[in-house]
This record gives sequence, structure tokens and C-alpha cells, in this order.
Amino acid sequence: MAPSPADVAAIESRLRAILLPYEDRLEWATLYGIRMLRRPGANAHHWFAFVKPASKHVAFQLLPVVEHPELLDGISPALRKRHTGKSVFAFSALDEALFAELEGLVARAFEVYVRVA
Repeated sequence: MAPSPADVAAIESRLRAILLPYEDRLEWATLYGIRMLRRPGANAHHWFAFVKPASKHVAFQLLPVVEHPELLDGISPALRKRHTGKSVFAFSALDEALFAELEGLVARAFEVYVRVA
């Protein structure tokens, strides 16, 4: 069953909150109309992460997992199931346990992202 528009909005809000701790060290930029966080001055295609709502889910995109797939080592089967594309994690329901695990993954990805600058 597809989530309601209110559920999609709640999921989007919760996923955007995961990015808040990084706003002071990264900058918001737009690529193809999508707001994303990236290293200050980075080229448009070297972004860190963004959230994109759709009608049936909300996508959390995390680019460092493409360049450093070892970041995915040890993630739970439940989070791995949400990993639906190279950098995409798709959520159709609020799940605090998964969001907490995603927060940890984002923190590890951030460390790699800023180190590789």
C-alpha cells in the first residue's frame, strides 16, 4: 500500500533532519532542480546527499556509497533492502530504527567525503 501524502511529507521531513548536522560544513546547491548538499565550491556533480520525495516513497541519495561501497559493509538487511540504486535508499514508511542506522551511515560517509576533498 502506497503511503499517503501526509506520510510522504513526514518521511521527507525526517530524512531531511538527518542532513541538518552537515549544513554548517557543506553548502546547498541545485542540480536539475534538486537541492543537494555538497562541499563548498564542489562541481555540480560531486554532491554529498539529498532527499527527493516521490508519490510512493522518499529517496535519500548518498553519493559517497557509490565511490566507497565499503561504507555499506555491515549495514542491516533491513537497510540493505532500502538500498534500491547505486546511491539511493527508498523509504515508504517512518521507521526510526532504520533512520537511526541511516544517520550512522551518513556520518561515516561524511567523514570519507570530506577526507577525499
